[in-house]
Amino acid sequence: MSTHFDDLETRSPDARRSAQEAALAAQVQRVMQADGSYLAGHDPIAAIDDLPKLPVLRKSQLVARQKENPPFGGIPVSNIAHVFQSPGPIYEPGGLSHDWWRMGRFLHACGIGESDIVQNCFGYHLTPAGMIFENGARAVGAKVLPAGTGQTELQAQAAHDLRVTAYAGTPDYLKIILEKADEMGLPLNITRAAVGGGALFPSLRAYYADRGIACRQCYATADLGNIAYESDAEDGMILDEGVIVEIVTPGTGDPVAEGEVGEVVVTTLNPDYPLIRFATGDMSAFMAGESACGRTNARIKGWMGRADQTTKIKGMFVRPEQVAALVARHAEIERARVVASRDGEMDVMTVQIETAAQDGAAFEPSVFETLKLRGRVELVPPGALPRDGLVIEDARSYD
Repeated sequence: MSTHFDDLETRSPDARRSAQEAALAAQVQRVMQADGSYLAGHDPIAAIDDLPKLPVLRKSQLVARQKENPPFGGIPVSNIAHVFQSPGPIYEPGGLSHDWWRMGRFLHACGIGESDIVQNCFGYHLTPAGMIFENGARAVGAKVLPAGTGQTELQAQAAHDLRVTAYAGTPDYLKIILEKADEMGLPLNITRAAVGGGALFPSLRAYYADRGIACRQCYATADLGNIAYESDAEDGMILDEGVIVEIVTPGTGDPVAEGEVGEVVVTTLNPDYPLIRFATGDMSAFMAGESACGRTNARIKGWMGRADQTTKIKGMFVRPEQVAALVARHAEIERARVVASRDGEMDVMTVQIETAAQDGAAFEPSVFETLKLRGRVELVPPGALPRDGLVIEDARSYD
């Protein structure tokens, strides 16, 4: 098996940017020309650095748009073979062309290829995960046991009888299959695991390693396909070649400084289903440098929490978008953070404002108007707030 899936993985940053910007320009035009486009009224762009000029598309907005304009909310879709339903409900298209969801790149990085039989334990019913990984297995020439979920005894028996060599599924379900096989006295031949859809904890990775199974994880969604993936270097998650990823301040479309934690926003370069600045709701951060495996694309740290930090204070919901609106009102505010705490049995809202200004009272009217609550205003000097992606912190104890 060759070291890399294709030459795209080792191209220079300049070559990658040039190719991605050409594809980006075409994607934006494709979306803007659609009836009822969510980019209507915005100017076309071709440069990656100009992406913040376009609005972020959130899943809740896509759900609403799909209800108004079924099934895909006015997004121009072509060359598809399936339609899936995910919770929301939200409907996603799927194609059969080579590596449509770009999962083959991840499976190749896991060491899975033509000699493997993959036990695919992702679901095949309504949701697309099963087909996503099957399409990826086809891209690397592997054979697939379409196992789906459940019926663990049958799963263990099939893995033994077919001499399955690789697993695809959630991180924890493989352990259940292995334990069931042990209980049934069935030796298994699984040496590679490609996991997603949940957290791969270090203890679980170590458990698999102790059993001779190299377990790698990807970061993918039903809407976007593969976004990033691990290699054998285990030094972060490498961005897929078919997406452009931004890390933004939650509740906004504004990129954070390099290395800071923020919300993952993704633009796909798949012409069959163009999503521009689609907000995942997940938090992560870019990593400096390149992976030791030789792949040259940027890396992220993986999943670091959810961007939807909506918190109820004094019976009212406070959302990241409201905090962003407060910052936007005052040029002298660099950033802000809402902290929910308790004073006896009462909720307390403290609004920490990072600024060189000295008069906190000057911001109180804006705090009330944007957050719809009165709270303490605490001024902190520039650079004092943590760069951890939190704009709303719930410091209350629920014990």
